[in-house]
Amino acid sequence: MISFELGVEDLADTRFALSPMHETVLSLRVLREPGLSALHLPWRRSVLGGLGTLDTDLLMSLVAVRRTLPDFLTPRPAIFAPSFEEELAVVRRTSPALVRRDLLATHAPGPLPDALHDATAADDAPVVGLRDAICELLRQYWEVAVEPMWPQMRLLLEADMTYRARQLAVGGARLLFADMHPNLRWHDGVLHIDQMISRHHVAASGRGLLLVPSVFSHKPAPPVSPEEPPMLAYPSRGVATLWAPAPTADAPALVSLLGAPRARLLGLLDAPLPTVELARRLRVTPSAVSQHLRVLYATGLVTRARDGRQVLYRRSSLGDQLIGERRTSGPDHDQEGGFRAVT
Repeated sequence: MISFELGVEDLADTRFALSPMHETVLSLRVLREPGLSALHLPWRRSVLGGLGTLDTDLLMSLVAVRRTLPDFLTPRPAIFAPSFEEELAVVRRTSPALVRRDLLATHAPGPLPDALHDATAADDAPVVGLRDAICELLRQYWEVAVEPMWPQMRLLLEADMTYRARQLAVGGARLLFADMHPNLRWHDGVLHIDQMISRHHVAASGRGLLLVPSVFSHKPAPPVSPEEPPMLAYPSRGVATLWAPAPTADAPALVSLLGAPRARLLGLLDAPLPTVELARRLRVTPSAVSQHLRVLYATGLVTRARDGRQVLYRRSSLGDQLIGERRTSGPDHDQEGGFRAVT
């Protein structure tokens, strides 16, 4: 078990960040072990054919038998949403001593794979060469495996952060961690991360806690080394919908009446959804979705309600009639076909 002791100042400095580097490195687990998450099999199938001449031996050697990853490859984001190039530049500046420490710790108690043998050299030059080779390989891998889907992934991760931020505002740290993952427990100022291979206690001591939602993390993933500041990559909500194809309207007449984008939107809105989630599912920008929602709302086909800092949209009873659905009254509906804000 790994635990983070968080004082009042640390809780005040708890923040979220996006990390394309984290996603790139964590995706290697799924690439290596397809049984780790069936949700990502469509992504894995699409990626395998594009790896081409990449050094897959070196790439796969970064994931240990126990699924740990080198800490220096997942640096703590300094800003909310760094680019992959910015994070890669940080990795390229990692000292040889830290590269050596993290690679050995990742594969301990076993030996290093042959592809990482240079990390055992007493001289720094081979370690620097290995670090640079890994960085260049990850850059190529990012371009093939993650970058094409990063806009959709980012929308999903931002939606998760919006939800988590509201949980924190409404119920404090206890509610924030309550449904993040079964392996997480918050008690008396300490965040416990169960079912970890490493066993250590880290006092934040004013360094705060950084939370990084992740598409490819199947469980909470703190740093391997107890010397690193408290940081936690955790599984994002909504991953099951990420690789699903964008919905299409089935009724030609409805498409002729509304246009394909608005027909698709109307079909999605049988449950309350915010603009950012709709944009993610349709793989378009939030501003494009907002334009269509304004028209649908002005014509009475959708209703809306504020839930914290976001606005949730839902198909109205008139919208239900237009697409030929009958909706029974439920706890989230008012008598006019609208909805109450739900969490």
